[in-house]
Amino acid sequence: MANWTVDQSHSSVGFEVKHMMVSKVKGSFDAYTAEVEAADLADLTTAAIAFKFDVASINTRSEDRDNHLKGEDFFDTQNFPTIDFKSTSITKDGDDYKVTGDLTIKGVTKPVTFDVEYGGKGKNPWGVEVYGFEAEAKINREEFGLTWNAALETGGVLVGKDIKIKVELEVNPAA
Repeated sequence: MANWTVDQSHSSVGFEVKHMMVSKVKGSFDAYTAEVEAADLADLTTAAIAFKFDVASINTRSEDRDNHLKGEDFFDTQNFPTIDFKSTSITKDGDDYKVTGDLTIKGVTKPVTFDVEYGGKGKNPWGVEVYGFEAEAKINREEFGLTWNAALETGGVLVGKDIKIKVELEVNPAA
């Protein structure tokens, strides 16, 4: 097994959620760590993957909203500073993959499966081989204790239940 490094300047961890039943709020976690071990990333089924998202690095382009999300109504970063994911199984699905693992948010751990698209491999200008992947999963935030909401006068709620998590990765061999 070899260790692989996530190139954070060419990677991202994002999410989106319905806002007021009519639009979407998109955001990101700007600070995260990843551990990827694999015999060969051309076959992701050989991999073990772990992520930690620093919840305090949440960025929705609204300081007030970010501060609310960091507080007790949502993530409670004082007591739960990270969101953690650790793969438990990886299966091939045509040219793509299903990466299942344990996702922990606010102290609640649930199995989640990411649909992963293999973007391919290439050599960067310095001759280092890099691999690209895009992953997406949908979770119900309320199952992880993120239950705050507000009713709208017109009916419905301010924040949707379903969250799409989107991860784009470029990885290369660890030095």
